[in-house]
Order: sequence, then C-alpha cells, then structure tokens
Amino acid sequence: MNCSNLSENPKKFPAMTGYAVKEFENLFPHFKRMSEEELRTKTLTGKPRMQRQHVAYKNSPLPSIEDNLLFILVYLKTGTTQETFATLFGMHQPDANKRIHFLHPILNRALKEIGELPVRDAALLNFDDEKKKNFLQDGTERPIVRPKNKEEQKLFHSGKKKGHAVKNILLINVLCRIVFLSGTCEGKKHDKKAADEAGYGEKFPKGSRLGQDTGFQGFDGGDAEIIQPVKKPKGRNLTEEEKAGNKKVSGIRIRIEHAISGVKRYRIIKDKIRNWGKGFRDMVMETCCGLHNFRLRFRPWTEVVFV
Repeated sequence: MNCSNLSENPKKFPAMTGYAVKEFENLFPHFKRMSEEELRTKTLTGKPRMQRQHVAYKNSPLPSIEDNLLFILVYLKTGTTQETFATLFGMHQPDANKRIHFLHPILNRALKEIGELPVRDAALLNFDDEKKKNFLQDGTERPIVRPKNKEEQKLFHSGKKKGHAVKNILLINVLCRIVFLSGTCEGKKHDKKAADEAGYGEKFPKGSRLGQDTGFQGFDGGDAEIIQPVKKPKGRNLTEEEKAGNKKVSGIRIRIEHAISGVKRYRIIKDKIRNWGKGFRDMVMETCCGLHNFRLRFRPWTEVVFV
C-alpha cells in the first residue's frame, strides 16, 4: 500500500484513512513541516541524530512523507493488530511499532499547530471566540483489554458496557467542534464526577447554555443555564408536556452523539486498545478529536437552535 496508488481510488481512500483526498492534501503540509523538524534532530527510534541526515533507503516501504502520513492515518482508522498492519505495508512488526510511536506524536503536533486539538487544561479554556455560547457535554468510554491485576479490574470495570474501559468527557459547541477533552480516567468513574474533576464548570460565560443528559445531574455549570431531560419521578409517569420537552432536548443532545461518532470512526479508540505505550491511550484520543475537528473545516455543520 502506498499513497499514490490509494489516492487514485476516491472510495477506498476515505475508508482507509477517514479523510477524502482533498482533506489529506490540506493536512499534509503541516505534517510535513513537523516531520522534517523532527527528522533533523532525531532518528526513527527517537535517539538524537549525530551527523548523518535522514535519507529513505532504496527499498523503504515508506519512501515519502506522504506515505508516512498515510501510514499513521490508516493505523488510527483501522485499529488492527500491529502484525496485520505491518503486513499491509510490507514490513515487519517491530518496524511498524517503531514507526507508529515516531509518527503519532508528529501528527499530534501538526494538529496542535493549526489549532485543531481540543483544550486539555480547564484553566486555558476561553470562550470569547465562540459566537454562540451554546455547548453540549457527554462522557464516552473506550474498551481496553482486561487488566491482570484484580484491583485494576475493579477500577476499570464499566457497569455501562459490562467490560473494562477508560473514559473521557467531551465538551462541544453547536457546530460539533470539540472544544475541551478531559483527561483519560477509569471506566468505573461516574460522568458527573469526571466532569467535576476536569474543573471547567466555572468557565462558562454569562448567558451561555449547556446541554447534558441525566448522568450529569447536579453538575455545577457556573453561569451557564443547564438544559437536560426531565427525569421520570418515582411513582408516576411524565406528563405530555414533559415528554414533549424531553423530545426537544434530545433533538439538541444528538449533536454530542454525532461528534463522538465522528471521533470514533477511528477504530483505534472504538475497539480494544492493544497498544501499551506510556500515555498512548490518552494521546490517541486527543489526536482523533483533532482529526475530527480538522474534518469539520471541509464538512461543516449548521447551527442548532437551543430550546
């Protein structure tokens, strides 16, 4: 597999990378700049480069920077085992592993350079650039391999998915752009507790509105008006007015589900993560959120009217 052959098929290219050819071409200059900067000072194994400059060897499976970008995007999109992935690109598994851990941070920095990564620190959140002060939040879980340690098994066990998982809280605007991503935590943690620990509740400006589900019941949104479905009271049914109101709220809240599905088109975070690199679970979620935000430049969403 290489970039020149795959780009000739406009149907297979998005299926393998998550991007259309035009979107890939617009991301490439930023990735290229970051790659060249990294290769000037480091080798593919991450060691400091001495005197010899980087030159792709004659029979390299990834002879160009375009092929390197294709390589890391296909890895994130397919989420397959490294042995299978290495075979796809005509290399051995150790070489594929080395390339993944070298290229993934470069892609992450390229997305950061063009301002597509979500904010990770609540102290850095600034909503001044948001024309419409309307936001939506929700938690999402990602399955992981069952830990061997019994204490970790209890910690990461998700009552929702009936398996072991890690969790993140996403905050989006009305155009489905992810503006904040919480740290990766254990799947057992409740959505509200994870949101409280992220510490962004007090950042919402006056006049803003925050849509959420009942899993965030009691969340302190500061100056934001909380919009969420009415919970069914114990011992009685919802009234017709309450049902109609819940339907309107659901029509707005579906936006956060669309955003999450846009991120999870990359199967590396939809399927079980088998990469054990330190910090990989957290960074890969951040990278896929950035890829989703970059895609919105070419596939923009219309605004939604809050009730």
